[in-house]
Amino acid sequence: MNILLTGSHGFIGSALIDVLRERGDRVVRLVRGPSRPSSPDPAWDPVAYQIDENRLEGFDGVIHLAGESLVARRWTPAQKTRIHDSRINGTRLLASALGRLSRPPRVLLSASAVGYYGDRRDEILREESPPGTGFLAELCRQWEAAAEPARRAGIRVVHLRTGLVLSSTGGVLARILPIFRLGLGGPLGTGRQYMSWIAIDDVCAAVLHLLANNTETGPVNLVAPHPVTNREFTVAMGLALSRPTRFAVPAGVLRVVLGEMADEALLASTRAEPARLRASGYSFRFPDLSGVFFTLFGGEGRRR
Repeated sequence: MNILLTGSHGFIGSALIDVLRERGDRVVRLVRGPSRPSSPDPAWDPVAYQIDENRLEGFDGVIHLAGESLVARRWTPAQKTRIHDSRINGTRLLASALGRLSRPPRVLLSASAVGYYGDRRDEILREESPPGTGFLAELCRQWEAAAEPARRAGIRVVHLRTGLVLSSTGGVLARILPIFRLGLGGPLGTGRQYMSWIAIDDVCAAVLHLLANNTETGPVNLVAPHPVTNREFTVAMGLALSRPTRFAVPAGVLRVVLGEMADEALLASTRAEPARLRASGYSFRFPDLSGVFFTLFGGEGRRR
C-alpha cells in the first residue's frame, strides 16, 4: 500500500513505520514545517493551518497520529490549549484537505484515546458507550468529530481509541521502568482504578488489520482483552522484575504534583474492551499482561 503517516517521529509512529516498510508498504511522512519542494515528504503546519494539499493525492491510506503529548507537561491553561489545538485543528486541517482531493485515500485511521470514556469505575466500556466528562473526554469527542470532512467525502474513517501502550523503549512504561527497577514502584491512589492497556506489537498489527478491513469504520477500542486494575498492573510488573512494589503514591500527592492531569490520566478508571476489534477477526498477540512483561523484560527478574 501507499501510506501517508503523520506523527512518524512519535513513540507509536516510529514503531509503525518500521512494520509497514518491512511488509513492503511505501510510507511517506507528513512533516511539520515550511513546504520544501526538494523533499520527498509533504509538509504541514497545523498551527498556521497550512498543508501541502497538492502533494496528498494518490495515497491508499492515511494514518494520523500527530498531536501534542497528553502527559509531557502539567495541564496549565496554555498547555491544554496546545493539546486541544494540535489535535482538533490538525485533524480538521488534514481531513478537510483529504476530502477535497480528486484521488482521496480509501481509509483514514485517526488517533483517539480511551480517555473518551472518562472515569467510569468498573463499568465495561465498548465502542457504543457514551462519552464521559472532563477535559480529556471532551477533547477526544471533538478530536473524533474533527475528522468528519473526510467521512463526508466518502473516505472510510476509523478512530483508534488507544489505551496505555506498553513498550520498554517508549511511552509511559519506559518512564516508570527505572523507578520499578529501584524497588520504588507502587500503586497510584487506591490502585483500584482500571487500566486499559495494549502491547506496541498489537498496536502495529491491529493498524495493519484495520487498513485491510474494508468494512470497519467509526471508533475501535485499541486495547487488550483483559484490562487490569492499577494494583494488579503494579504487582505484575514487580513480579516480572523481582522487585518490591510497596511504595504507594497517595492521590493527594499526585494532585499536588500534576494537578488536573492526575485525576483524568492516572486516577481515572477506564475498563474498555476491544469489542469491535475482536468481532472483526483480529487475534491478539499479547492478550494477557504477564505475556507482555515476560517478552519485554526477557526474564530480567529471574536473573537477579
